[in-house]
Amino acid sequence: MDINKVIIPAAGLGTRFLPWTKAVPKEMLPLLDKPAIQYIIEECLTSQITNFSIVNSKSKQALESHFDSNTNLELILKERNKTNLIASTEKIFRHANFTYVRQTEPLGLGHAIWTARNTIGKEYFGVILPDELFFAKNPGIKQLIDIARQERASVIAVQEVPMNSVSSYGIIGIKKQITPKLFQVSQLIEKPKQKEAPSNLAIIGRYVLSHKLFNSLEKITPYATEELQLTDGINHMLKHGEKVFAYKIQGSRYDIGKPIGWIKAIIGRALQDQRYAPALREYLKDLDASHSFLYDNDQNLIKPLPKKP
Repeated sequence: MDINKVIIPAAGLGTRFLPWTKAVPKEMLPLLDKPAIQYIIEECLTSQITNFSIVNSKSKQALESHFDSNTNLELILKERNKTNLIASTEKIFRHANFTYVRQTEPLGLGHAIWTARNTIGKEYFGVILPDELFFAKNPGIKQLIDIARQERASVIAVQEVPMNSVSSYGIIGIKKQITPKLFQVSQLIEKPKQKEAPSNLAIIGRYVLSHKLFNSLEKITPYATEELQLTDGINHMLKHGEKVFAYKIQGSRYDIGKPIGWIKAIIGRALQDQRYAPALREYLKDLDASHSFLYDNDQNLIKPLPKKP
């Protein structure tokens, strides 16, 4: 089973990050020294995925520019012996193939995936939500690809969440538990009430799906009363004989769809990076001290200049 394509739905308005996202796509929010979406592309390249269909809107040209070459910049950095500053994007430019698909209206995640249908053949493909960053020795999407090949079926990434949080996620129903980490899915419920949730296994933004999803989305579109959800399409596949599995992927996950999640991601990743970790740990330690700059103006990070005599 060859899985070498991923759809990344990135047409959202990013209203939670306004006014920043009025001019800058939320997928370009900086996380240490890279925009957030670059981590997803690198996760895929490490998983031997090189073909990307990015669903965007007319205000997201920055996404295309970031993954394109910039000859003038490259020449200037080469003259200054600083090409290392863009080495990571140069690697992406050399190895990745990008197709950009316009979603003209915000009609739901299912609709966003459906708009990219012509970039996928009769094959399995990945879907990664750009709000979900995942870090592991074995990349998250690669873990799903391995299961999809093993089971010859679609696979959804899940993690356990507290029962009082299930209404914030898509939740799976379990038809059968195969291993402690692998489940056959009976249904998907989008943001159920706690008492209606069939489990506490939440979908977390990584999928490997059959091309038959597009046929399911086509068939339910005329009956969709509001936004067309990806879970609707997957449920349709389930009802028509397709097997779908869920896998508890291993690693560190950050939901950067909200400002607090983005802040946690910056702190979490910085503490794992030796370029920043020592200074950040010292800073966090200082916050708990009675002499912290938060409470003592004499400890301000930017000192005023002494007055002239």
